[in-house]
Amino acid sequence: MKPAPTLAARACLLLMLTASAVAWAQQLETKFSCSTTRDEDGERVIYADNGEIRIEGNRIVAFRWESALYRPTHGFDCSIDEDDGLRLEAGKDAASAKWRISLANGQQARERRGFNFSRGLNCSIRLEREGDTLNIKPSCPALCGSRANFSELSVDMKTGKCRHEE
Repeated sequence: MKPAPTLAARACLLLMLTASAVAWAQQLETKFSCSTTRDEDGERVIYADNGEIRIEGNRIVAFRWESALYRPTHGFDCSIDEDDGLRLEAGKDAASAKWRISLANGQQARERRGFNFSRGLNCSIRLEREGDTLNIKPSCPALCGSRANFSELSVDMKTGKCRHEE
């Protein structure tokens, strides 16, 4: 006859299962690409975004995002990748996993990209995963040329298709 597991053994097993569930919840891997054509004040405007995000726990494995806005005579773009000195904060609530990505040094990241005019040094990108949907909410003028910010997106993580938010 086998002895019954002790209370300590049960607690240890429960702790390991809980830690595994939290670690899994903090994993994120997606690639996305989308474009949207809109009429803004009688002018045809195209928003185009593509990127890749891979996060494991509190570590950014890969992060790149290009966000463009094209008008009939010119275009504006924003871009960010792991070489820009990114910082990551991870969190979770009952309904979703959340991350916040920011720049360790906004000035250095702007200079690396060759931006020599004042746009601000702030950059914060919030990622919120709800089921198979990833909501990307940027506030990152630091890594945009003449454009004010990246586009706000929702990504279907199964297909990689994304939708520009209004």
